Amino acid sequence: MRLPTRLLAGTLAPALSIVLTSTSAQAFGGGGTKDDTKGNSDGKGSLSSSVSSIRITYVSGGDGGGEQGNLSSIDPNWEPPACWYEPAFTPEQLKEFVDTDGGGDVGIHESWFGKELWTDHYRDGKPADNFDLHSPTNSVAEGYKDYNLGKDGYFWRGVAPDDSDPQSWDCGRIMFWVDANEVPDDPHAPTPEMLAEYAYNEVKIPKTEVELKPQAKSTVNLPTWVWLDKGTFKEVKVRAELPNTGLWAETTAKPVSLHLEPGTEDAETYPASGECEINADGSIGTPYTKGDADRTPPCGIRYLRASNGEPYQLKASVTWEISWEGTGGAKGDLPDGTFETTQDMEVQEIQAINR
Repeated sequence: MRLPTRLLAGTLAPALSIVLTSTSAQAFGGGGTKDDTKGNSDGKGSLSSSVSSIRITYVSGGDGGGEQGNLSSIDPNWEPPACWYEPAFTPEQLKEFVDTDGGGDVGIHESWFGKELWTDHYRDGKPADNFDLHSPTNSVAEGYKDYNLGKDGYFWRGVAPDDSDPQSWDCGRIMFWVDANEVPDDPHAPTPEMLAEYAYNEVKIPKTEVELKPQAKSTVNLPTWVWLDKGTFKEVKVRAELPNTGLWAETTAKPVSLHLEPGTEDAETYPASGECEINADGSIGTPYTKGDADRTPPCGIRYLRASNGEPYQLKASVTWEISWEGTGGAKGDLPDGTFETTQDMEVQEIQAINR
């Protein structure tokens, strides 16, 4: 006979806990696809605390064309939410799960394997401990009778994309009941702003590879023109929805400027700040045309010394302004984001002919 097993992830047999909860997540089909949604869409939830049911949709932009990447916040202290609670099971779904499986994460840092643990608490009304590393003693969760069958609502569970994050211990409750059309009275209950922050972390933007003239090599003391085509950098809007809550948010990333770092102190940037503002038509800088060689570019670089076989590393980063709106007219701003790429820049001396 297999005995019921309780595992506290990160404290007792963490490797075993990770293997088992990953298997459970696959059984419930968590994950979704890259191009449309992430998380479960069948309403059954998942017993891996690292798999969320939040649905991600690209409203505009993020079409996958070319190389893409995630934004980095300009605020070094900003982080996406470490943990939250969300609906997992109706009473009927929980009963079915316990009767057919009975193994997985009952909390972010606690896994139950063996039917008895589940039936004791969710069927037979026996109390069980919550698990919160920050609390001097564990709080007690009162048990349930017959999985709350006949009631309208959901059992909610904690979710943490990275359970090694110390802040994930803030969501220490084991799976608990919430009536339909309500959210729990808890500081880590989902909100439109939380969903906006989650969506921020999912924004995909195109690689920042600037157009240069001259293209192959720059010449000492002659300006190199830099620009970005208006068709490349478009607004990106990502929608995050949490099923069975009515909560949603749309996070919008809008390109606003290009910053240049020549890769050497022996260079000047145009403008001097290296910050090229976006034009009214969505482009950045101005394309080079014949006859512009002696003009100062609105966005560009003038190298003062040859690279001598070791190309300079030109860094180009686009700043994206981030705003959001969500359920009930909620809206706000999030820290600007950037995405940086590096290009080789060969710089040659002016060749002169002596007669």
